[in-house]
Amino acid sequence: MKQILLPTDFSENAWNALFTAIKLYADFECVFYLLHVYEPKSQNIAGFKSSVRAGEVYQSLSDYSEKELKKITTYLKQNHGIQNHTFKTISVKGNVVTVIKELIPKYDIDVIMMGTKGATGAKEIFMGSNTVKVLKAVKNCSLIVVPKTFDFQLMKTIVFPTEYAHFFPKGILKPFLELIDVWKSEIKIFHVAQEFRLSSLQRYNRKILKKRLEGYPYSFYKVTIKSTVSKAIRDFSKEQAADLIVLTNYSHTFLERLTQEPVVKKVGFKTSIPLMVLPDFEG
Repeated sequence: MKQILLPTDFSENAWNALFTAIKLYADFECVFYLLHVYEPKSQNIAGFKSSVRAGEVYQSLSDYSEKELKKITTYLKQNHGIQNHTFKTISVKGNVVTVIKELIPKYDIDVIMMGTKGATGAKEIFMGSNTVKVLKAVKNCSLIVVPKTFDFQLMKTIVFPTEYAHFFPKGILKPFLELIDVWKSEIKIFHVAQEFRLSSLQRYNRKILKKRLEGYPYSFYKVTIKSTVSKAIRDFSKEQAADLIVLTNYSHTFLERLTQEPVVKKVGFKTSIPLMVLPDFEG
């Protein structure tokens, strides 16, 4: 059974992430945890002279949270009667990143799914969003970021950029290989670089990757960097009509050192295609 965490702020972005999760995991037995974390702005409580007034603010936020979560579950019961899907709600005060990190082991979470404004969002808003904060802070759980405008139908093609600089531990690819088993997707692996002469380590890691993907449909591509790695990833994904981009979340990735750009963050911000970030087993 899959345990899927769905943080929500009740926005259209969050709703789209929820609908995408339901469709993507339609053939899986799942428990979806709908999470809303509320935390009043500091300026709203800083001037309170009594803890009673502060408590009233928290109670108001709690009531609102519970009410909105109930609306979601009511809607799902009426419109999404998939028998192998169960929905549970979690309403809690605190910091969203801290709460998510606590819930991963508590509920044995397999995947976190979050919405984002994606390619159409204002940079100033998105870069300060909870989605990016989670991307940066959570390294031990798979994360799928769903752009607001993305309308999921099928998962025919998965793009997997790599530089072969890291060993692929057993099980690291499991989150998206499980999806491929169901959707019969094709994996398009591409090496994005300024030159394609592989070191002995890279050749070994490429061999291991082929071993990990044995039995699955995959093909290799090479893409020369013309401007930035993140743009190369986006352009290639668009050309291939990809339904999902998969990245590994290494703390000190070769791609970042090569281009001095935070690849995962930039791809997550600008892509109009869902992004799956696999766990970082090195950091």
